[in-house]
Amino acid sequence: MGDQDVYDRLSGSQTDGEMGEEKGESEGESEKRGSWTGAESLYQFSSSLRAVVRIRQKYLTMKKRRLELAGLGVVGPVVGAGLFTGAPVRTSPKIFTFEGLTPSSTTTTFSSLLQKRKKKKRSRRVMFPSGGGCRAPVIKEHSRAKNCLFLLCTILFLQVMCMCVRLIFIFLFVCVLMSHSVLYPSIQVYNAIENLDDHVLRYDLEGLEKTLCREVFGQQGAMEALLAQLRDYLSTYVHNKPLVLSLHGTSGVGKSHVGRLLAGHFRSVVGEPLVLQYFVLHHCPLEDDAWRCARALTILVSETVLRAEEEEKIPVFIFDEAEHLHPELLDALRDLVQSKLSNEYLNAVYLFLSNQGHNHITKHLLHNSSSDSMMTVSEYHGNFVKELTPLLRNTLEMLHPLWAEAELIPLTLLEKGHVTECFLDEMMREGFYPDRTNIERLAGEIEYYPVVWGRVYARTGCKQVVAKVNLL
Repeated sequence: MGDQDVYDRLSGSQTDGEMGEEKGESEGESEKRGSWTGAESLYQFSSSLRAVVRIRQKYLTMKKRRLELAGLGVVGPVVGAGLFTGAPVRTSPKIFTFEGLTPSSTTTTFSSLLQKRKKKKRSRRVMFPSGGGCRAPVIKEHSRAKNCLFLLCTILFLQVMCMCVRLIFIFLFVCVLMSHSVLYPSIQVYNAIENLDDHVLRYDLEGLEKTLCREVFGQQGAMEALLAQLRDYLSTYVHNKPLVLSLHGTSGVGKSHVGRLLAGHFRSVVGEPLVLQYFVLHHCPLEDDAWRCARALTILVSETVLRAEEEEKIPVFIFDEAEHLHPELLDALRDLVQSKLSNEYLNAVYLFLSNQGHNHITKHLLHNSSSDSMMTVSEYHGNFVKELTPLLRNTLEMLHPLWAEAELIPLTLLEKGHVTECFLDEMMREGFYPDRTNIERLAGEIEYYPVVWGRVYARTGCKQVVAKVNLL
């Protein structure tokens, strides 16, 4: 009971003290409120700011009171405060602050937390089967060098692709320049339609082919080779060298006849001034006049090619009886063929008709007819040219270097059937009735070589046909 009375008195005194303190605080607040009233009139604070100030002052007052009460509980009775010794101290709700923490307590708490975490992270013991050892897991190493290698390969691939694209563009650009430039005629870009319209049809090579097949007997393979050379050369106007053809054969096989047909055809398609038919025994019969003939020939060829250049056509020069050409004429022609002075000399066709090398042709045909008996006409002539051309070229180059620049086309010997066709054609030209018996009789009057594997070759070909028909 005594303790309870003491406690009641202490609590009563505390309540009285608190009431006194609250009165003092209210008086202090009234004084401050008066000062703040003047401040409000000066600074015009808002209502929310005033509420914040009041809350802060109340917080400071309550904090001061707690500190005083805490001091009473530690030191003991306060003198003059009206409190009894040993009275229970009033406690306030516990609020966490950092003021009561010390460095030692913080370190101890942190170390205990770390130990707990280490215990939690500790892995369980791995149990291995009996008889097996403890093997470390295979760790896959990821090297950074692989990434660098991939990057390097990518860069090299891109550089190679860029270089290829650049080379392709350069090649196309150079091709376009070459095709439009006359300085480099060896590289050309052809337009098939343009070449067909402007060149091949201009020279009417199909008509020439029909004429040669109708008028020339026994030389189908040689005429096909001649037309192939002309077709390839005349398909464009820009060239790097002139076309030089040389027809070789024995007397009476149709060399001069082919020259007359070519001259007549090209006069009709390119004009008379651009076709020159040169007969050596007629234009330059004397050897003493060879130097003068060579000079005149050079001037004539130069004028012709210049005129052809203006008309954008290709001239044709035909030299019959070329075996009678003097050395001066051969030298002049070689200079014209190999001329590098201007491009107009490169656009020309030179055709030589000669019986040089006829001995090699006759000997080859008489000794190799058996191997060619089962071949077609094209195969026969192709094999004939392939075997005979090296021997024939060596013989001609020993005579003059001009023949090294020419494409050689040998003509074969005519058989008895070809001679019969020559008689038939000539008799129809002269208006005679084509009697088969009369034609066989006239063909039998021609001299022939001995029969070789079923082939009968005429010694003079069709050379005597015209003379014998005129005697009818």
